[in-house]
Amino acid sequence: MQSAEPGPGRRAARTNASAAAGAPGLPRDPFPDRVIRPRRSAELQLGLRNLYILPTGFGWLWLLCCGVLYLLAINGGSNGALLLAYGGVGLFLLAPYLTQFNLQGLELRCGTPEPGFAGERLPYPLLASSHQERLQLRARFRGEASPWSGSLQAGRQALAVPWQPTGRGLQRPGRLRLEATAPLGLFVCWTLWEPETPQLIYPARRPGPVATLAAAEGDLEGSGGGLEELQGSEEWRELGPHRPEEGPTRLAWKQLARSGTRLSKRFSDPKPGALLLAPDPAVPWEQALEHLSDRLCRLAAAGEAFGVVLERRGGEPLVIPPASGAAQLQHCLEVLALAPGPDGSGSPR
Repeated sequence: MQSAEPGPGRRAARTNASAAAGAPGLPRDPFPDRVIRPRRSAELQLGLRNLYILPTGFGWLWLLCCGVLYLLAINGGSNGALLLAYGGVGLFLLAPYLTQFNLQGLELRCGTPEPGFAGERLPYPLLASSHQERLQLRARFRGEASPWSGSLQAGRQALAVPWQPTGRGLQRPGRLRLEATAPLGLFVCWTLWEPETPQLIYPARRPGPVATLAAAEGDLEGSGGGLEELQGSEEWRELGPHRPEEGPTRLAWKQLARSGTRLSKRFSDPKPGALLLAPDPAVPWEQALEHLSDRLCRLAAAGEAFGVVLERRGGEPLVIPPASGAAQLQHCLEVLALAPGPDGSGSPR
């Protein structure tokens, strides 16, 4: 029996999961899965109480061929054909035990999912423990067309099942179906499970407008204290000796080709302080977060410094001071992923 989940957050998560299960965009479950309530937990051990088995299409065809062969043997008086019919039926009756033993005793646990962006195909890690080899397994989350497939060796092994989240926040991938038809392919044995560990999902990257504010020079963490000159401007005033820290983008290539002297362009426009970025108020909230997510990734790839400002209803705005680097990008994306809605409601889960 599944234990009750205390707390309004978990009750909301269960409600959202149930709503997602009935979404019109997802394919309809086959009949057995519709009446089975999967268990949500952090780990699962496969046994008689959570394994289900039915003949495959090939299994029904096998049984039909055995029946036809039996009728032909009776009418024709062929002992050899009758023996083949009995042997085929005996193999059919043995197949469910062999197929079930391929899954029985397997232990599954949730791994530690890495964050990712909504709308992208992400791996969900699972840790499998087995005392024997498991042949030709298939694992797939509900609605996913590309399952994980492979065999498991004895011992501990990690597997990554792909799924595609549609929204930001702490998201669970939903119902997992793990099945096997080995070794004979006459029966399919499967289990249904909902991994409990959520995965942090950043807002999807979508180019678009964002609100920008110039941060004070003292807010820039790790800056040298002076305003750097603007790089990438088409207007430059003079040339000076090239310094190694300026990089190849500041080189005057024409002068280098003519005289062989390494000179750097000196720009007249000063570079403003590091930018504080905020969602564009003229764009719907979720779409504005997606635009902000894309802009942060672009600035981080260019080595720029940036910060984030998020308005909070009934309180002071949340300000992340400007900085640069991968840690700053991850921090900002985490804040965007868990940001409450404009009405003050909690982040999607």
